[in-house]
Amino acid sequence: MLDDVSPVNNMGVYSLTKLRVYELAKELGLTSKDLMEKISELDLKVASHMSAIEDEEAELLRELLKDEVNNKENIENDSKELEEKLIKDNKNTTNKSTQVEENTIEKEESNTNKIEVEETIQVKELAEKMNISPNEVITKLISLGIMAGLNQDIDFDTASIIAAEFDYELVMPLSSSEEIEEKLIAELDYEDSPEDLVLRPPVVTVMGHVDHGKTSLLDAIRETSVTKKEAGGITQHIGASTVNVKNKEIVFLDTPGHEAFTSMRARGAQITDIAILVVAGDDGVMPQTVEALNHAKAADVPIIVAVNKMDKPEVNPDRVKQELTEHGLMPEEWGGDTIFVHVSALKKQGIDELLEMIALVSEMQELKANPNRNAVGTIIEAKLDKSRGPVATVLVQKGTLSIGDAVVSGSSYGRIRAMLDDKGKRVKKVGPSTPVEILGLSEVPNAGERLYMVDDDKKARDIAEKVRIKNRDEHLKATQKVSLDDLFERIQQGEVKDLNLIIKADVKGTTEAIKQSLVKLSTEEVKVNPIHIGVGAITESDIMLASASNAIVIGFNVRPTTSAIEVAKREQVDVRNYRVIYNAIEDIKAAIEGMLDPEYQEVVLGRAEVRATFKVPNAGTIAGVYVIQGKVTRNSSIRLLRDNVVIHEGSISSLKRFKDDVKEIQTNYEGGLGIDGYNDLKEGDVIEAYILEEVKK
Repeated sequence: MLDDVSPVNNMGVYSLTKLRVYELAKELGLTSKDLMEKISELDLKVASHMSAIEDEEAELLRELLKDEVNNKENIENDSKELEEKLIKDNKNTTNKSTQVEENTIEKEESNTNKIEVEETIQVKELAEKMNISPNEVITKLISLGIMAGLNQDIDFDTASIIAAEFDYELVMPLSSSEEIEEKLIAELDYEDSPEDLVLRPPVVTVMGHVDHGKTSLLDAIRETSVTKKEAGGITQHIGASTVNVKNKEIVFLDTPGHEAFTSMRARGAQITDIAILVVAGDDGVMPQTVEALNHAKAADVPIIVAVNKMDKPEVNPDRVKQELTEHGLMPEEWGGDTIFVHVSALKKQGIDELLEMIALVSEMQELKANPNRNAVGTIIEAKLDKSRGPVATVLVQKGTLSIGDAVVSGSSYGRIRAMLDDKGKRVKKVGPSTPVEILGLSEVPNAGERLYMVDDDKKARDIAEKVRIKNRDEHLKATQKVSLDDLFERIQQGEVKDLNLIIKADVKGTTEAIKQSLVKLSTEEVKVNPIHIGVGAITESDIMLASASNAIVIGFNVRPTTSAIEVAKREQVDVRNYRVIYNAIEDIKAAIEGMLDPEYQEVVLGRAEVRATFKVPNAGTIAGVYVIQGKVTRNSSIRLLRDNVVIHEGSISSLKRFKDDVKEIQTNYEGGLGIDGYNDLKEGDVIEAYILEEVKK
């Protein structure tokens, strides 16, 4: 025990904590990086700036660096005297004089070098970068009427004025706000050495159609895998749960749907190792099954198919396999590489086999992480609790997270006050592939944000502030997704090599024909890649998949839902609607070749729901409508939607409020609307009003 303590004074008082490298660097007025370089030169066995060092080593460094500083000052003083003498005498007769002159020129050139600094810089750090005394900087600041101490920050403009006085030019790093993320990852989310990695539990996401038994399967897995002592203890819902299979752990993520799964992936969070696709043996492959499959494929993770409801007499697992084969999942027994497991969540049959298959796939992946480092994780879900404040569920992916650690996640930061596992028990520390609920953050972070453990509160706060500035800049610039309008330019710049498409149509035959026609448009520069095709309206799920995959949405005789329109605007996804296949082919071909001429763009004004219909002599059928979004104007063009499928396009023949003709009807108001030359109106139909606006070239 006494080997771990070190004296802190000459009175025999001992401390349990040794001096760390960064503390010594602060004491000596150096950066941690400079001190680590000196330690490396002396061949001292120190791992990082957080490592503790022996007292003898610390004293040695103090003496050496003190001598170096004194020698440096003496050399600078001697050099300055020689420089003045040379300038005065203007002589260059000896080798020694020549050498001094070369040193002088080199020094003058170095003084004109540029120094990179951020938006703010400490007075002491600025002095170090210019290799002058901090007192000189403070004196200059006082002359400008600025009273600043050694550790006080000054802004870039003030620092530039001071630097100019000493023949230095300050420059801000190019695209500093855009590089924050890269710098953060390089510093905090670095790659570990292979010898430091150990096996970690797999992280599994269960996906599939809404009624095919995802929740029931998760419940069955939990109940099968807990001991009697733990039974009934799983009451804490934190968005994830850990189960034990033959002394090996598996982590299951409780996602409310594949939209949330893809929403997290859209933020760059790749946290899933294996996807379980649940398909009911009696229903077979449904539209949402295909959506879930395409989301899992886009995430590039192994897929295990769980054919559920095998207890029902009408199940047909071979039909499920045949249908999934059409979507690229070939069963192992048919010569493919996809594992199919027959289960019954209700009867708890096949659960053990499913867990064994998950363990087998994870073994093949050799999932590893380093537990002995600063923790890195991903926010699964977060909320504001009235009594506890911001609460977030974190899946730790690297390192070990402990109570008291300083952390930062996006613009949220803080020190962890408490941690609870998926069973509601308080824990002190957790390692890789462990979900845990944490308290102590300054604000509610976004799902999918990375969480980093840092050295102290100040660093966490500084990083969060930089991320806040970055987010503000990105919001102002409104990150642009790929669109047909700028496709050619982005292909030429090398930004786009795959043109991802999501195709929705009113009938399945149309989608297949469109897919085959569009794939043929691929060129050497860009590959046309339909990542999802489906039947029915363009939904919020389609938009989120497009956002995560940087895809364009193509619709034929179908329209986006109201929520999908709003999400598309927010996510800046390009949604194109067509009535004729040829037009879509021509548009995409022209976009790839750089000949698309976006002279007009469609602007949706609003939507109205048909609440009643009236037959009026000499006027045909009039619809009693209620405007549910935006407005409907007399001069706008309209589409008539029935179950989100376009059944007619035309113009308005009459628009009334009560008995009066009006130019427009706003949201939440009722009126009468007639469609020019069309009478097949039914209650529940939706009328979408739009105009075409000319786009300036």
